[in-house]
Amino acid sequence: MGRIFEVRKSKMFARYDRMAKQFTRIGKEIIIAVKAGGPDPDSNAQLRRCIANAKSVNMPKDRIEGAIKRALGKDTENYDEVLYEGYGPGGVAILVEAATDNNTRTVANIRSYFNKMNGSLGTSGSVSFMFKKMGVFKLHPAGLNPEELELELIDFGLEELGEGTGENEEPILVLRVPFNEFGTMQKALEDRKLTPISSEMEWIPLNTTSLDEERAEEVLKLVAKIEEDEDIQKVFHNLA
Repeated sequence: MGRIFEVRKSKMFARYDRMAKQFTRIGKEIIIAVKAGGPDPDSNAQLRRCIANAKSVNMPKDRIEGAIKRALGKDTENYDEVLYEGYGPGGVAILVEAATDNNTRTVANIRSYFNKMNGSLGTSGSVSFMFKKMGVFKLHPAGLNPEELELELIDFGLEELGEGTGENEEPILVLRVPFNEFGTMQKALEDRKLTPISSEMEWIPLNTTSLDEERAEEVLKLVAKIEEDEDIQKVFHNLA
């Protein structure tokens, strides 16, 4: 009984840690969006997307509003969005998106993670060519006909429509569009009164690298270590 309790407690803490990280990441995205386009989501599509993503992970309304207010303050940090590139164990390509107010600190931390875990931090362009930056929209499938939706949206940049599962293993529809068509698709969905579960920019690997279980575990440990850093927004890799 005690063992079961410990496992449940461990899972609960992991869930809380993941939620806290999501809130921090989206809070930064809100601040960046407000500074770029103002505090009104009706006229700021980037902020509108951030708020929708916040709601999708159950971020409290007061935290969303607090992030918007902080962005308007004179003393609020200015975050630079930076992409770091490197190789993990077994030559796996890794991309790291950061939002930082101190690039010197962030790059030093990331380099140390790579070095300590059998990887190496590369230069700009060293691995990004192995990925394609795409807009990824996730929708609830209820009431939608995937084939009809695909035909409707193909003129708005839709490149791929597939099925997937959400965080709670619920079925979802996944739409992918080229990076430069993100805004076009966002407007097309809004015009059709379709509210995405989330809408993000993601780096999709063009090819994947297969490793044995031990080396793959090393890569995942490195990715997890990088993700723990408070300056990191997202980490992408091409591990199969």
